[in-house]
Amino acid sequence: MKITQGLIMAVKSVLSNKLRTILSMLGILIGVATVIALVAMGKASSNEVAGQVSTLGSPDSLSVTITGRGTVTSLSVDEALKLGELSNVIGVAPITSTNGYAKYGRTQVSVTVEGITPEYEEVKDFSVQDGRYIAAPDINNKTKAALIGTQTAQDLFEDERVDPEDAVGRKITINGYIFTIVGLLESKGDSLTGSNDEKILIPISTAQKIFQVSGVTTINMKVTDTKLMGSVVSSVEAELYEKFRGNENAYRVLNQEEAMKTLNSVNETMNRQLIYVAAISLIVGGIGIMNIMLVSVTERTREIGIRKSLGAKKRDILFQFLVEAVVISGLGGMLGIIIGNIASYIIGEVMKTPTEVPMNTMLLSFGFSAFVGVVFGYLPANKAASLRPVDALRHD
Repeated sequence: MKITQGLIMAVKSVLSNKLRTILSMLGILIGVATVIALVAMGKASSNEVAGQVSTLGSPDSLSVTITGRGTVTSLSVDEALKLGELSNVIGVAPITSTNGYAKYGRTQVSVTVEGITPEYEEVKDFSVQDGRYIAAPDINNKTKAALIGTQTAQDLFEDERVDPEDAVGRKITINGYIFTIVGLLESKGDSLTGSNDEKILIPISTAQKIFQVSGVTTINMKVTDTKLMGSVVSSVEAELYEKFRGNENAYRVLNQEEAMKTLNSVNETMNRQLIYVAAISLIVGGIGIMNIMLVSVTERTREIGIRKSLGAKKRDILFQFLVEAVVISGLGGMLGIIIGNIASYIIGEVMKTPTEVPMNTMLLSFGFSAFVGVVFGYLPANKAASLRPVDALRHD
């Protein structure tokens, strides 16, 4: 029997019972669609992680968090600024952070208040869209100047019928102290540490005075070259190791690369486990195909006997039933890829993050679905091919 003839007969047989074919391919379809959707979700999560990590600062920046040892729970501003003397460090921005209440007119909002130095702008890559930045005289004179985030400005001025873009020059109170808004920060969105638009920045010296804070627990640094990040991290850790007398739990140094590796590692582990579940779904789908094909062999015993009596060889019968199994699993795979891509688009819209399904993933999913058809279709195909013509013709 010619290969084309066998393919035509197999396709006709599959199409002759559409409901059975649809039910047979359902497991494969779900498995492939799940794999595609999970890969897309993994890509979306990776893009989201990359976006979130990028908000922590530029790739050449690192963050130092002080948890403290015993009664020493922070560094002084001078001790933090001294880290800028290390090799390959071009900027240091110590930060004090606390929760406060900002008020304008009758409107009061809870907001994160950060005490900063002028270097904050360059190190954190966080500029103003209107007005000026905190300057050295503000630090020296402990002025009550404030930079306000876009969301905080909107929350604070909305009920007072003031355009947030007209915030510069207006006076607000922070925990009862009158401040003048000297700058409106650019919008930076959310990050791993919270919203960058719901905060107020004031001179670090002023923050220490009104909030009675003597030290800093967060220090942001910028290095000359990302290739030197490893050596800078080692130098910072050595300084802190000496400061806290060998207690490595008293501080943590984090850079974007390490944060990305850690988050992606967790993300990949979760996605891998989900894909294993999807692979099990494909196997279950293959078992379903095998069961349907075994039933089909039983129903078509007389047909097999007639074909064999007319000269069909064992390999012809084997080939036809294998092709039927592969056609069912292949169709399931194709539909699964289509549905999976639709699902990936929906996931991207919901997560507000671009999704991506690599071509090799789609080809691999389709190839695996066809492979499942061959593996689980062989047993019923071999059973059909092994029937003796006399026994098959006597079957009722």
